[in-house]
This record gives sequence, C-alpha cells and structure tokens, in this order.
Amino acid sequence: MNRQKGVALITAMLITALVASVALGLAWDSALDVRRTMVLLHRDQAAHVAMGAESWVQTILTQDLQDSETDHLGEVWATELPGLPIEGGEVFGAVEDLQGRFNVNNLVDGDEVDEEALDQFRRLLEALGIDPRFAGITADWIDPDQEVSFPDGAEDTLYSTQIPPYRTADRPIADISELAAIDGMDKQTFDLLRPHIVALPGRTGINVNTATPAVLQSLSDSMTAGDVERLVQERADLGFTDVVNTFSSLVEPEVLNELLESSEFFQLKVSVRIDTVRVTYSTTFQRGPRGDVVPILRSFGSI
Repeated sequence: MNRQKGVALITAMLITALVASVALGLAWDSALDVRRTMVLLHRDQAAHVAMGAESWVQTILTQDLQDSETDHLGEVWATELPGLPIEGGEVFGAVEDLQGRFNVNNLVDGDEVDEEALDQFRRLLEALGIDPRFAGITADWIDPDQEVSFPDGAEDTLYSTQIPPYRTADRPIADISELAAIDGMDKQTFDLLRPHIVALPGRTGINVNTATPAVLQSLSDSMTAGDVERLVQERADLGFTDVVNTFSSLVEPEVLNELLESSEFFQLKVSVRIDTVRVTYSTTFQRGPRGDVVPILRSFGSI
C-alpha cells in the first residue's frame, strides 16, 4: 500500500512539473508573440513618420526654388534637423545637396569613357589619399564593354574568379553602394570616399556652393589646397556672388561650363526611434525647374 502511495505521489509530481513546464513554455511563446507584434507596430509607425519627413522636405525644397535661384549651405533645407520628440521616441535627420559631390556616372558618356571626368575622379581620389586606380576600375564597372582599361581596369575576367563569383554592372550605377563590390574596395576606403561621390541619372554638373573641399580640389590639376581653403572661406554660408569670375582663373573653360550655383538632386537621411526600434530611411529627390520635387530612390537602412 505504501509503495502504491509513493508511486502515485511521484506520478502526481511529474504531472505537475510537466504542466508547469508546458505553461511556462506557452507563457514564453506568448510574450515573444506580443514583443514581435509590438516591434512590427513600432516599425510601421516609424516608417510612417519617416514618410512624413519626406513630404515635409518636398515642401521645403519647392518653396526654396520659389525664394531663391541659388542653392547654398545657408538655406533652410541645409539646416540639420535636431532630435524632435514623437510619441514613444524621437526623429532626426538632414538634407544634403547631392550635386556638391562627384557623379560617378559622369565617367561614361554613351559607350565611351569620358577622359575629363576620369581625370577629375583621379584627382578626387588623390585629394582624399586614396589609390587613384579606383577611377579606372569604376569606369570599367560602368562602361558597357568587356575590354579591360589600361592601366587600371577590371572586368568579368577578374570578378568571375572571386568567391563567390560575380559580374560587372556594365551600366550606370543606381546606388553608390554598388562601388563596395569593385576590385580592391574595402570598408575603410569606401567610408572615406562616400561623402564625396554620388550616383545620379545622366550627366550632372557640380554646385560649387555646396561642393565638398575635396571635390573643389578635383576640378583642376592647378587647384591647390590653399585655393580650396580660400574658396570655402569666400563662399561661407551664402555661396559665391560670381562663380564665373571666381573660377575662371582656376579651372579650364570646359570645366567652368560644368559649374553650377543651383541643384536638381537632394537626399534626405532620417532616423526614427520608437521604443527600442530604430528605422533609418533615405530618399533621393529630383527637383524640376518648376519646383516639382519627386522621390526617385528610397531605401531603408544603410551599409
């Protein structure tokens, strides 16, 4: 009898432990489901906030064109957005003039490499302390043929031997992150180069009112660091008063024709945090001559 009571007690304890284990597992799964649901809700909410910031910037850029014929770093759009509180978190971001950078798609004109743009890209790389051979490698990545440029080039014959193998784009670049895949490019080099380059559709000029110092130095072989320092001081926050007179003695006539005082392409980078969820969002805008501002590229996250 006592033995039977002992077996019954042990069985009851095992059943109790089993039920408790199952209950704990169900409670844990339920908590995870709730957490997943909250994260998804917060992510959707953050995405909507980011889209709201996009609409706000479109309005600012439209108004800017009505108020001024030039674009410079003293305008409202160029003011960095400080952290603004929202329900459960904050949002902050900035707008950048993309035509203050070198457009890598200028490297190829139709089916041919543009030698003047290639030379400018080499000068930009040298100004940043980066190996200038990346200019030729980038041009080969974009041009439509499979002929390796001399002396600095790379086509499918090289990339197909990589692990994993891949091929060159052989077309204009849609996003500058593609350059992370070119031969020899590492993260440190890419991070150093990225603020000075952009991938825009078609051939674009450079807005000298917003150009980075390295891009200014890349405009001519004769441009010195002292010239760049003087130019940056001269333009200050309001831009140059006379671009032609300022640059005519510093750059070649064909380069002078490519210099601009206003811009067509801008990029919004915004970060939204709600609870523990953070969403990073960027939009590239193209602004038409009548002030219509259209998003042409959107992306979440960054490399």
